[in-house]
Amino acid sequence: MDKGTELMKAVCWHGRNDIRVDNVDDPKILDPRDAIIRVTATGICGSDLHLMAGAAPAMEAGDIIGHEPMGEVVEVGNDVKRLRVGDRVVVPFTISCGECFFCQSTLYSLCDQSNPNAEQAEKVMGHSPAGLFGYTHMLGGYAGGQAEYLRVPYADVGPIKVPNGLPDEQVVFLSDIFPTGYMAAENCEIQPADTVAVWGCGPVGQFAIQSAWIARCQTRYRD
Repeated sequence: MDKGTELMKAVCWHGRNDIRVDNVDDPKILDPRDAIIRVTATGICGSDLHLMAGAAPAMEAGDIIGHEPMGEVVEVGNDVKRLRVGDRVVVPFTISCGECFFCQSTLYSLCDQSNPNAEQAEKVMGHSPAGLFGYTHMLGGYAGGQAEYLRVPYADVGPIKVPNGLPDEQVVFLSDIFPTGYMAAENCEIQPADTVAVWGCGPVGQFAIQSAWIARCQTRYRD
């Protein structure tokens, strides 16, 4: 689908406490493994508030923020095999190639192919994470999902197909916030009948608690 030089609305960072809705160019396929989605729902993460406060380095005026999107596939590159135009998908925060050592080990947030600025990230953070949507040029400079359309690199790897019977509001949290809490529970290797303590009952804490319930654990939590 060729959208030409059409414009879309997007939520853009312009500086500390300066977030605007701008008209920007629609995204285009840049690599045959890309897909374009029409965003139908997206969340606002606590990490977005860090950007708003100016706490994240390597932001540039006009950067599109947001990393909790879902939507409908409207265009796919020639090498995309798993997705079709019309599919509904949730798009994870992390951008993963699916082929490197870390992706093959299911450590997708450490993908060593998707962040072109990995050396910069390693100098600042001490390690080099994967590329991330809408979260500083240190982590790839990818446009984020608080926009009408989003380019998704490595589209056969990250996006999660969603059945048409499920409304957006039931699945959009699979993009970032629920997996964060779930992986906290999973990485702790909790077992049924364990007693799990969670300090902090913000969104991540709430999903960690629910993940512990899914694992049939007793929970104790404090905010």
